Amino acid sequence: MQNVDQYYPTSGRVILHVDMNAFYCSVHEAEDPDQYRGKATAVAGSVELRKGIIVTCSYVARRMGISTGMQVQKALRICPSLIVIKPDFHLYRKYSNAFMQIAYSYTPLLEAVSIDECYLDITGSRQFGTPMEIAETIQRRIMEELGLPCSVGIAPNKLLAKMASDLKKPNGISVLRLRDVPKILWDKPCNEMFGIGGKTAEKLRKLGIYSIGQLAAADENMLVENFGVMGSWLKRAGNGIDHGIVNPEREQSKSIGHTTTLPRDVIGLAEVRPILLNLSDQVARRLRKQGLVASGVQLTIRTPDMKTITRSRQLEAPSESGEDIYKSVCDLYVRHWNGEKPVRLLGVTLQGLIAKEDSAIQLDLFDYERQPKKESLNKTMDMLRNKFGENAVLTAGMLSDSHSARLRNHKERGTSLQKDNLLSVESDKE
Repeated sequence: MQNVDQYYPTSGRVILHVDMNAFYCSVHEAEDPDQYRGKATAVAGSVELRKGIIVTCSYVARRMGISTGMQVQKALRICPSLIVIKPDFHLYRKYSNAFMQIAYSYTPLLEAVSIDECYLDITGSRQFGTPMEIAETIQRRIMEELGLPCSVGIAPNKLLAKMASDLKKPNGISVLRLRDVPKILWDKPCNEMFGIGGKTAEKLRKLGIYSIGQLAAADENMLVENFGVMGSWLKRAGNGIDHGIVNPEREQSKSIGHTTTLPRDVIGLAEVRPILLNLSDQVARRLRKQGLVASGVQLTIRTPDMKTITRSRQLEAPSESGEDIYKSVCDLYVRHWNGEKPVRLLGVTLQGLIAKEDSAIQLDLFDYERQPKKESLNKTMDMLRNKFGENAVLTAGMLSDSHSARLRNHKERGTSLQKDNLLSVESDKE
């Protein structure tokens, strides 16, 4: 395994900003490429062309002079062939959830800031490769699985990650380190700094501050006198300093799901079981992270010819356990799918979510005795994964035959196996 430690700072964070390009138009193109691919398109906020405003437009339209906020009537004068599309927010949410599911599979530290962008803290994701490799993989998967272009910024903080993602559009990847700030940012006008609007930039100009470099060199006391507490932030921003953290999703979800497109078609329960176990473990972890329990589960299966079926069932009792979820989805697979047919994609979705503190979980005597140990084990596993990444702790059932054999060799050399088939995998440096 490649040693990727050299690509990570010994202290601090590694942050990605994933920004979808011309998102609404790109979604329509992905849904109907024959009608929209390579054409000037725009999504308008009103179906009335006389009053409609362009919400977003394709890059083809932008090259013709169309821009966000322009009246549709004016846009059609500039480009008579412009295709004006009525918004479909249900469709946009569907694609938004899908691209964030892909990003989430590389770190649980995901902060969605809008329908088409999110921050990722990948400091603990070394097992997936270098920051550039992770960014390239996320970008490639979003394009291959959803047909959507995106730009990715890589930086030590959220501010610079956001600035980096704007450097190369569409479909670019940019790295912006603190030492790069003077060369890349300081010549730019202040209004190109994320967080500085037109009014603030105008006020800075009146103070003789035109560029980000001049802002970085400005006297902080003077900035505080003119902008209040924001003055200190302006000084830090000019120097590329940002102490904000990536805040994972906090709002209670209506459902929690995870899907995976498989590198090859799989056939039969024996091949499906490790995949369902991985998916069940991931959704259960997200469930516990939000302090929720689920009362229902849904299995999604997609065939090589892109036909999708879903089957769902209620759990015997509300649960946060990956084991309960896994047993239920395996049962759904056996009951509703011909095991001789190939499968291209599998997904597990939890439904009927309620706060754990509001649920009345009934336990028999045996479960009652085991529950404290199971909860303690889950907390330990979650803590290790939060710190070291998704693959820091695996169950035996998740491993391929080759990986299991390698770990058996570790055991023979003295590596101990935890109870309940929990295996601590090799360190980042191996």
